[in-house]
Amino acid sequence: MTAYAIARLRNVQMGPEIADYLARIDDTLAPFEGHFIIHGGKRKVVEGEWAEDLIAIAFPDFDHARAWYESAAYQRILALRTENSTGDVILIEGVAADHKATDILAASR
Repeated sequence: MTAYAIARLRNVQMGPEIADYLARIDDTLAPFEGHFIIHGGKRKVVEGEWAEDLIAIAFPDFDHARAWYESAAYQRILALRTENSTGDVILIEGVAADHKATDILAASR
């Protein structure tokens, strides 16, 4: 099942450290088959407030996502982001293409 690394970042200080992070992150993703599916882009807030930047990276499964985040290569560049932004990051498993909203009801019983 596809899994995702989702980041909601705010207060990003676009300086040399973030530029270095961006230049290096793709190489950390490649061994784990990760790729960006959301990274900025046009948006329109239709409910509530949304000031953060949203980033989503897809992986073949949860184990690949976790292995990427815990990898030595990613850990070497992580501080470049965390020292120049605030935010939240989660790893989360996706759903099958045929998933229906009501499927969650069966899972909660």
